[in-house]
Amino acid sequence: MRSSLKNRSVVFFVQDGCLVRIVAEGGGDDRTYTHRCTREVFEAVAHAIAETPRQGTGTSLMEIARQEKFPFTQVNVALEFLKERGLVDVCHRRCYPATRDVYLDAMVDYHALTDGDKMV
Repeated sequence: MRSSLKNRSVVFFVQDGCLVRIVAEGGGDDRTYTHRCTREVFEAVAHAIAETPRQGTGTSLMEIARQEKFPFTQVNVALEFLKERGLVDVCHRRCYPATRDVYLDAMVDYHALTDGDKMV
């Protein structure tokens, strides 16, 4: 049986130049999954969000993956990290910039993870 989203834990860290996302299901279930995102993909996603107007139709995971020709899972890792850090607002599954300079803020958070290889 699948556990609730509330019971899962998510960890991000940078390893070998890739942003890594590990999700543990929780609720006594030992299942985890790990996905990675290269720095190239992370930067492209951050740029795509930064270039999205704050008003209008926004963008989506699928649009970014298709436009940039990147794997869906890598774009998802980048977007989930940006959402967790409060750099992306989501309304009706559409993504909008939540800060003045999403790219700069994203890179600061990315490099903070690489500083000392700390898990956050």
